[in-house]
Amino acid sequence: MKTRRMMAALVVALLSVTAVMAKDIRTAVFKVSQMHCENCERKVKNNIKFEKGVKDFSTDLKTKTVSITYDAEKTNVDKLKAGFKKFNYEAEFVKESKQEDKK
Repeated sequence: MKTRRMMAALVVALLSVTAVMAKDIRTAVFKVSQMHCENCERKVKNNIKFEKGVKDFSTDLKTKTVSITYDAEKTNVDKLKAGFKKFNYEAEFVKESKQEDKK
């Protein structure tokens, strides 16, 4: 009986760990050449936040870049690029990084 309880506890613990580790969070950087003033930057901020899977984002007007942190289970780089096209901006993919698990 004691062994069964220990096995059940182990299964629950393993399932909990698996659920926590399942998120695939990534950050993609895009070059947006049309973003040349504060109004353009505001336009990006007001539109990109509504794209599915976007967790966080930041803009850099000086370098004309947008960094987007997103859930890779809900979206991808191509879908994010398409999101820029919705408001008539072109986004050139620069790089992507995967968020490491925090312990």
